[in-house]
Amino acid sequence: MNHLIGTVQALYRYPVKSMAGEALQTATLGWHGMEGDRRFAFRRVAETGGFPWLSAGRLPALIRYQPYASSAGSSPTHVRTPDGRELELHGAALCDELAALHGAELQLMHLKHGMFDEAPLALITTETLGTLSTKAGTVLDVRRFRPNILLATNLAIGSGAPFPENDWIGKLIVFGETDDAAAMNVTQRDVRCAMVNLDPETGVATPGILKAVVQANENCAGVYGGVFRTGKISLGDRVFVVDV
Repeated sequence: MNHLIGTVQALYRYPVKSMAGEALQTATLGWHGMEGDRRFAFRRVAETGGFPWLSAGRLPALIRYQPYASSAGSSPTHVRTPDGRELELHGAALCDELAALHGAELQLMHLKHGMFDEAPLALITTETLGTLSTKAGTVLDVRRFRPNILLATNLAIGSGAPFPENDWIGKLIVFGETDDAAAMNVTQRDVRCAMVNLDPETGVATPGILKAVVQANENCAGVYGGVFRTGKISLGDRVFVVDV
């Protein structure tokens, strides 16, 4: 049975891992997540372990670099630096600048199927965001949590729980009302790290944010999932949870 749980309030993709994201009006879900999401990443050349990517956990300033495309519909071609300069994504100047800040050699990688920590889709609700804002004592910018999908929940039709996503593990989330609407299968809760402490505008860390997540919901906020059915998602789409 389908249960209406809210509407799509915001959509985000992150062309370069750990750099700033971009807000979308409509997004396309393919079998490897949201089209254009985390297809580029900077590799730490000296790192031979299972996670060689440069993240904002190691270089907080990274979240203030904004990738963008020089023409509509193309992959990112340039990056706007925190001080307003525009550098080519594939150019030596950007790589050298980040390597100097990081203190070690880097290499830009283009990953056809994306580079994801746990799963290709991340979703969080306004209900969860509001609960954590109350716990932290400040209004939290959703960009701290780097979701692909922000779902506006409605207490009148939702669970009424402070973290409704907790109840959706193992279920389907359907974006739209047609039989072929895009859908994701929810696989696990999103266990958070210190990146939520970073202000997306300044890169300054506020340790109390992660502490609030730990205390309020066992260090989890939002959920991860995979693509169950490909298609488009748009702002305002009605969203349903399906028991399977």
